[in-house]
Amino acid sequence: MFDIFQNTNRPKQDLFFKKNDRNDVRLGEIVSLSVKNYGKSEIIILGCPQDEGVERNKGRIGAAFAPNSIRTQFYKLSNFEISVEIFDLGDTIIQKTLEETHDLQTKIVEQVLRDGKRLMMLGGGNDISYADGMAMAKVFGNEYWSAFNIDAHFDVRADVPRTSGTPYRQLLEERYILPENFYEIGCQPQANSPVYFDYLKNLGATIISLEEIQKNVPLEKTLRSVLSANCSLFWGFDTDSVRAADAPGVSAPSPIGLTAEEFINLAGFAGSLQETKIVEFTEVNPNFDIDNRTAKLVAIAMHKFCQSKNKKG
Repeated sequence: MFDIFQNTNRPKQDLFFKKNDRNDVRLGEIVSLSVKNYGKSEIIILGCPQDEGVERNKGRIGAAFAPNSIRTQFYKLSNFEISVEIFDLGDTIIQKTLEETHDLQTKIVEQVLRDGKRLMMLGGGNDISYADGMAMAKVFGNEYWSAFNIDAHFDVRADVPRTSGTPYRQLLEERYILPENFYEIGCQPQANSPVYFDYLKNLGATIISLEEIQKNVPLEKTLRSVLSANCSLFWGFDTDSVRAADAPGVSAPSPIGLTAEEFINLAGFAGSLQETKIVEFTEVNPNFDIDNRTAKLVAIAMHKFCQSKNKKG
């Protein structure tokens, strides 16, 4: 069996906030980092602290600092309505190249999934969706999982070498996911090429733009109508999908986007579905954050995901 503990760095103790008040317990006091508790935990936290793909894509570097920035905010939150056991596996050990990091990331995620866990993945750049998606295909089969890319961008660029803008094209071209099981959620026309729009439409992928979300029926109702009982689910939450007023610290900010409430509620919806195996948060950039607003947004979305575990989807 692949040893996930030898290929990850343990999280630092000082990230785990402790209030030492039995009437006001915080997540930093109950989330485990002891290896012996991995087996009994249902939700696993894993970071991938790198932004090489963002740099290749000419984005603002800084996402490498995101996992610990998010952890700092998450572990300050209360345990209100969270009863599920959570284990922090730490961070994937970053390799010499992005390609090597992706290879290792895939092996770690594959083992976590085979162990029957749900994964809360903290990027890093959005390029890790390729590695995480490959793990989904290896564990569940390429026909039996669906991916939801919540993002302003399609991330199906034809760039070589791979970047933070290529992960879903890689998955589609290499047949790790079927086009009919791929959903683009919250995309913005001014941020994407019409060439890639046509590419997705010709393949048969589903595209739900930001404008459609904010003008038509509630997004959860739309997504519920397309869910398949036979598919395990992957949710890629790129914080570029959120308007800059609510998420200033991202790799590619925009004045328009999902609201903080829409982003958090969608994470809760993902958590309420038993088919959800991975929820991935990427492109937080602490170098440009204001009052840790973006890290706090992801922390609250993680809390909502965990809180929703026992609620019917």
